[in-house]
Amino acid sequence: MSTLSGKTLFITGASRGIGLAIALRAARDGANVAIAAKSDVRNPKLPGTIHDAARAVEAAGGGALPLKCDIREEDQVRAAVAATVDAFGGIDILINNASAIWLRGTLDTPMRRFDLMQQVNARGSFLCAQACLPHLLQAPNPHILTLAPPPSLDPKWWAPHTGYTLAKMGMSLVTLGLAGEFGPQGVAVNALWPRSIIATDAINMIPGVDAARCRTPEIVADAAHAVLTRPAQDFHGRFLIDEEVLRESGIDDFSRYAVDPAQPLLPDLFLD
Repeated sequence: MSTLSGKTLFITGASRGIGLAIALRAARDGANVAIAAKSDVRNPKLPGTIHDAARAVEAAGGGALPLKCDIREEDQVRAAVAATVDAFGGIDILINNASAIWLRGTLDTPMRRFDLMQQVNARGSFLCAQACLPHLLQAPNPHILTLAPPPSLDPKWWAPHTGYTLAKMGMSLVTLGLAGEFGPQGVAVNALWPRSIIATDAINMIPGVDAARCRTPEIVADAAHAVLTRPAQDFHGRFLIDEEVLRESGIDDFSRYAVDPAQPLLPDLFLD
């Protein structure tokens, strides 16, 4: 399978950044995309809404369903999943992309930030999977793909920002558990993580990150497309890196994804 034509994707946090890039790549195949995110009105700090994303998906050739959805809220998630099934007849793919970030140490992490990260990242990924799985189990080639790193207990990734690392590794461990439970039932449950930092609007708000030394979200979108077009059977529990996925697909020149090819790249967190 080399296309997502006719497939239905439920993507969290798809109003901008990596989530939107994955949506647009699928749309170019003719896929249907449920855009589940909180942004239904314009924010001067973070451009892009679910409605902007829906128009872009439709312009790219896909079907779009903008859904205002806070994945911390169970009722909203279940309603969004039901609306997706009503609109498109089912769900073939879940992309757990939504994530909250706070790169501070313990004494500089308010508990409201800590709670937000745990609720969005690990709990949100689990809830979205739980809501989508009854439909995924009926799909011919179902995938759950979570934007999460390979699990690590190395203190160098925990000491600088324990709260965020716990939340992000929580997404990784949810992936591991779901893969063990549903992989044998034919659902491809895997994680994907970028080798280099991706230039998104959220990253641009973090002091000290030079966007010129990042890659564009399209590298993750192309890698996700390569993963999602693979047969789901016996393909689960993998913690994939975007570069490695693309190399397996015959792509080894990544210069087109660089914001500034003349600049050295910033490696992403959690990778040696």
